Amino acid sequence: MRRLIIEEPVSRAAIWSRRIAWFALAVTAVALVLMRFQLVDVLPGAISLAAGIGLAVLAVLLALAAFVRIWMEGRRGVGAAAKGLVLALVILAYPGLFALRAATLPRLNDVSTDIEDAPAFSRSRIALEARGGRVPPEVTRETRLAQRAAYPQIAPLTLDVSPEEAFELVRKAAVNRGWEVIETVRPGGRVGLGRIEAIDRTFLLRLPDDITVRIRPRVDGSRIDVRSASRLGSHDLGQNARRIRAYLDEVSNLALALR
Repeated sequence: MRRLIIEEPVSRAAIWSRRIAWFALAVTAVALVLMRFQLVDVLPGAISLAAGIGLAVLAVLLALAAFVRIWMEGRRGVGAAAKGLVLALVILAYPGLFALRAATLPRLNDVSTDIEDAPAFSRSRIALEARGGRVPPEVTRETRLAQRAAYPQIAPLTLDVSPEEAFELVRKAAVNRGWEVIETVRPGGRVGLGRIEAIDRTFLLRLPDDITVRIRPRVDGSRIDVRSASRLGSHDLGQNARRIRAYLDEVSNLALALR
């Protein structure tokens, strides 16, 4: 006697979840490469990246729908749905971290160690050419007070060294941090201030941000102020504050090495 073996159908949602997750990975990887190596303008690259993230979200939804159908109807496809879900969540992990920071950190894109008299960005021809003609706009007092509440540890650094020695330290620290130094002004002259202008790029997408460092003479040494401003977006996700902290730590370590 022959036995008729009837296999349960495979969930189509599970199959499509896995397919779309792989496609999302390909789209996201291509977008990241194009943006990181500046092979496309920011807007097309951002659109491609958003498309990859959107596809990953769709893969998650399809995987969840597949799990429901499998549980209720006994369909096959648990493995495909699980693969699609895991792969999509891997793609969404980094954007998810950004979303968490956006939800928990204040909407700032310009951070300064001096909220009363923030260092001004240079408007020299060299600096403007390096920044594509852009000068970061001035920030309102209300925004600076919000910065102080969010990042109370962002404060000026005082060193018991001469302004000339401090200038060499801040310039070396900028190089050590991988910044592109575009202009330097040694301390002296009528007001005695020193300054360096630099550009730093974000880790993953290599988006440019602008930085100015001011060296101000003091009776007992020098005062270092730093201002870091993002070129894109109204929310820096805490990047400028982290950059300033890391930079001032570098300057402090270099100063300690002199003793």
